[in-house]
Amino acid sequence: MSDKRQKIQLWLAFGEEGRSEAPRTPGEGSESLPAKCMSESPAKNRGRLMEEVCERENCQQALKGVKSNKGSAGIDGMTVDELPAYLKEHWPAIRDQLLSGTYKPQPVKRVEIAKPDGGVRQLGIPTVLDRMVQQAVMQVLQGRWDREFSQHSYGFRPGRSALPTAVEPHARRT
Repeated sequence: MSDKRQKIQLWLAFGEEGRSEAPRTPGEGSESLPAKCMSESPAKNRGRLMEEVCERENCQQALKGVKSNKGSAGIDGMTVDELPAYLKEHWPAIRDQLLSGTYKPQPVKRVEIAKPDGGVRQLGIPTVLDRMVQQAVMQVLQGRWDREFSQHSYGFRPGRSALPTAVEPHARRT
């Protein structure tokens, strides 16, 4: 490869500084000031965190999310429709396990799904109870951490997409 071609490729790859970075305001880093100052020990607030996970409103919202997603039963065979009755009977014990750190998720059911090209894709299906617990934990963590992210961060965040939003038909230019 000629030197001129190498220089052109290098310029194409690195020619414009900052193109891969989100815009920053002066003094802004990748972590917020509270995040830089806070202890990184996850055990520090673990007790309170799990109490938030187990709060009635959070669990009701998690159950609603799991029910709206529907999905298949896991290895225990319990369906989404059977989960509310199961929780009414077993919630105190499940809550105690979550708060004491002894809750153990069930193994994941493995299913193969046919791919359009003829192959198969492995899919893991957790039990509906484990999906509800995961949803409850996610809601609490997301509520705490989402506000700490850069306003320019879009990946896997609720209400944000890196893709441009659809333009309303009456707003299109002709």
